[in-house]
Amino acid sequence: MTTLTRSNHADHAAEFIADSQRTGWHDQALWFIRAKRDKAAQSVPEWELLRDLASQIKLHTLARLPDYLEEFEANAVRKGAHVHWARDAQEHNQIVLRILQEHGAKRIVKSKSMLTEECHLNPFLERHGIEVIDTDLGERIVQLRGEPPSHIVLPAIHIKKEEVGELFHRCLGTAAGATDPKYLAEAARAHLRDKFMNADAGITGVNFAIAETGGFVVCTNEGNADLGISLPNLHIACLGIEKLLPRARDLSVFLRLLSRSATGQPITTYTSHFHGPIPGGQLHIVLVDNGRSRIRQNPLFRESLKCIRCGACMNTCPVYRRSGGYSYDNTIPGPIGSILGPLQDPKHNYSLPYACSLCGSCTEVCPVKIPLAQQLLTWRGEIVRMHLLPWTKRLAMKAAGIVFRHTWLYNLSGKMARWFMPWMPRFLVYNRLNAWGKHRELPVFPKHSFRELYEKKHGRKQQS
Repeated sequence: MTTLTRSNHADHAAEFIADSQRTGWHDQALWFIRAKRDKAAQSVPEWELLRDLASQIKLHTLARLPDYLEEFEANAVRKGAHVHWARDAQEHNQIVLRILQEHGAKRIVKSKSMLTEECHLNPFLERHGIEVIDTDLGERIVQLRGEPPSHIVLPAIHIKKEEVGELFHRCLGTAAGATDPKYLAEAARAHLRDKFMNADAGITGVNFAIAETGGFVVCTNEGNADLGISLPNLHIACLGIEKLLPRARDLSVFLRLLSRSATGQPITTYTSHFHGPIPGGQLHIVLVDNGRSRIRQNPLFRESLKCIRCGACMNTCPVYRRSGGYSYDNTIPGPIGSILGPLQDPKHNYSLPYACSLCGSCTEVCPVKIPLAQQLLTWRGEIVRMHLLPWTKRLAMKAAGIVFRHTWLYNLSGKMARWFMPWMPRFLVYNRLNAWGKHRELPVFPKHSFRELYEKKHGRKQQS
């Protein structure tokens, strides 16, 4: 069932774009990561082969997902883990809460997990008197600010170091005006060390789970996931069912793709494998559906479940880089979020497929070859079919369709535009009544059309 709220990407983007300086360095920072990704990919001769293989493995896994889930559960239980099944976010949160309450756990340290963000686990546990500390540095920064992540790999990419300094001075007691990254990182380390030492339980996400072994892998650059589950005796791993791989040998394909696509690294600093609980401890694995089975049954968008959450599509997207993650008003922003968002709630996220230039860059960098641009284009048709597009845009598209279907009308419109636009007062386009003009600048119109130039050069009319 969809909600009654509607969110508009363009309106949210306007807030971010208003700060032109922030927009500029946000764009440059993400493009720097994209450039590192390209360099890392070019250093692997078999890169395209790895992408093809990863895509095939994911498609095969999705085709036999029920079988592999049962195999994973059996092997995980055999290794001493407790496996739970959650239909949706609410059931996932209730399962986690029940486990924590059964163990009397009140202080939780959590590593980065987009699934728990999707389920809004933190505020749910806090409402039940449980302290939840995000231990990834970027995640902790946005948590202290009371914000969600703006990027799935770089959650605080939108925040300047000066803002981090002010935040740490207010919350952690660092020196006023301090902006040195090393000093601020050391302050965060000291702050988090106390949280680790006094934690009652550790919660992690999962990057990959292996059906053949019943184990799973968590990839971090800070080692916070390892520390968070090594000190307490209780480890809860929250796992989206699409993260499954059939065999242990499949893992190497994805590990070579993930870090290179995400940050341009050959491999993450820590690639931690978990097979059963630590001695004397307990491991609980929560397998979460939350709409994934429904997406799997959808032939138009099934391939979106291949996503390994590397963030490469966001780093390359010209819209995301210039509008920021919060403009999407969705747990996962960027191109992949513009596909997954409407699948979760099309009424609320109707505008996201239109937050795209259809340049296709996201498709080119996706390590598992999700046809992102094609799926975004398909979503636009679905949004129209669901009657979710605002009437103003529907009317504009109908008018454009009439013009494009009649050559004489198209030529006449072009002539009138070339004559009128140079003299037209700006307020006719850039005013409060024209939402289109708020975010766009009209191009300079040429003096002659292509058809006129062609006829002049070749001495004959171009055939329609």
